[in-house]
Amino acid sequence: MPDINPPDILVKILKRKREEVDALYAKKSLQSLKADLENILDSSQANTRGFVKSIENKILSGQSAVIAEIKKASPSKGLIRENFIPAEIARSYEQGGAACLSVLTDMDFFQGCDLYLQQARDACQLPVLRKDFVIDPYQIYEARLIGADAVLLIAACLTDTQLSDFSGLARQLDLEVLVEVHDEEELQRALKLPVRLMGINNRNLRTFETSLDTTISLLEMIPDDKIVVTESAIHHREDVILMHKHQVNAFLVGESFMRAEQPGEKLAELFFKA
Repeated sequence: MPDINPPDILVKILKRKREEVDALYAKKSLQSLKADLENILDSSQANTRGFVKSIENKILSGQSAVIAEIKKASPSKGLIRENFIPAEIARSYEQGGAACLSVLTDMDFFQGCDLYLQQARDACQLPVLRKDFVIDPYQIYEARLIGADAVLLIAACLTDTQLSDFSGLARQLDLEVLVEVHDEEELQRALKLPVRLMGINNRNLRTFETSLDTTISLLEMIPDDKIVVTESAIHHREDVILMHKHQVNAFLVGESFMRAEQPGEKLAELFFKA
């Protein structure tokens, strides 16, 4: 088992996340949560939207597959978007050509919440990733219950056993998985998982600096059956062109869009206009 030694900011986030999850268990048992989920799965809300399929369809059509992020704030930048209406942002992204959405649900560090995900998903037809720090099975059941179509698993936060168990549980619940890595060691661990989406975060979690060289340096180690999703550091058309030159066609972008008056128009400008 690898020595999981997250950077300082992650240590702080994960400590708080453990407190949050413990509070969730105290409020409602996992058994009760599962019962609530069973009621949902027996209803018309049972079907998830094809997160991976939506990305594949964009790529097969020769277009960029953009996972457009709905994010109000971040630990490094503070408040990013003051006029924050998730439903409007979701519709704007859909009109701009996004393949999927990513919605931050972490409260303390990103000013997110579960309701934002529900509002965004109800406002459009796009599949939605729950973007949070998953450290416990409870959160995966919860993600399915609130309407997520996919979950994020961050290798820097999880042991090999947790990565395997959590990705397996997600599949059982018809949730797809985006596994996120930051370096070669994490990538080698993530490649053991039967997961299509391999996210490479270009942000250094110790310094919070970003560089697309992170994605480029890891590409040759990733087999062709994986879809590489480059995350962070996409700000200009030249960044997109650089990734395309390296056969990277899937992107997770948030801040560049969130700072624009019309996020969907910024998405279209960055990815779909010559």
